[in-house]
Amino acid sequence: MTSPRTPRPLDHVVLPVEDLEITRARHEALGFTVAADALHPFGTENACVFFTDGTYLEPLAVASREDCEAAALKGNVFVARDQAYRFRAGDNGFSAVVVSSQDAAADHNRFRRLGMSAGDMLEFSRPMQMPDESVQTASFKLAFASDLRAPDLFAFAVERINVPAADRSALTAHSNGVTGISELYLSEPNPTDFQYFIQELCDNREVDANSFGMTIELDGSAVTVLNRAGLQAFLGVLDERRERGLIGRALAFKVKDLVKLTELLNANGVMAREVGSRVLVDPAPGQDAIYCFEEMQ
Repeated sequence: MTSPRTPRPLDHVVLPVEDLEITRARHEALGFTVAADALHPFGTENACVFFTDGTYLEPLAVASREDCEAAALKGNVFVARDQAYRFRAGDNGFSAVVVSSQDAAADHNRFRRLGMSAGDMLEFSRPMQMPDESVQTASFKLAFASDLRAPDLFAFAVERINVPAADRSALTAHSNGVTGISELYLSEPNPTDFQYFIQELCDNREVDANSFGMTIELDGSAVTVLNRAGLQAFLGVLDERRERGLIGRALAFKVKDLVKLTELLNANGVMAREVGSRVLVDPAPGQDAIYCFEEMQ
């Protein structure tokens, strides 16, 4: 008899970008508060967008190509997968789904046992600038998962160690009213071919499958994989590509007031469209995934 599973919380998503300055300007125009740039010890850098529900966006840029290449040669899966994504899909996109972990080593062993490990664990520390301008050290352990049939999307479970407590209220207050991420949209012509991989990543065996794709719940959000019909119905996207494999397509955000959001976007010159009861913003420089905003009571 197996023990019942508890779906993992979504931690964040990785969004490769070419330039953090352009990305910062784009997200500020969308009404997001963007954290200060932060450098990883292996050559990448980010400028994150944090939410009150504990999730966040990680726009990821290359700060030092030489350091990234050296880290990848030493077996750093995070950097190697980022480099592979940029080679195949370009410098802007949606490359990774990240779930929270209480024990990254156990997750690494589980991924290996299930045949979905993407490589060695990664442990690293970096300085973290606090809201009061002080600098403290945070440490992380990452356990990677992937499916060889999906070269343009990977995943990992992240365990935080020695992460200092901080008041992030200034960073989680967004003028667009967004409070968190409600859903991730991936695409694949036959979504259930990747059911096992998504189930194990989310740690949830329950699947809601329909003619548009499938949805697997996380704790507080969900991962939905859409087929071509689903892309058109949910995102208004006509996709005639023949390639197989999971592709990161869109993020859905929880927002307090869609009317105020629309007014802000109009004032900032951001083009938006409506699909059903949601407001969608298509990719632009600094934002390569579709952003969907839906009102949550």
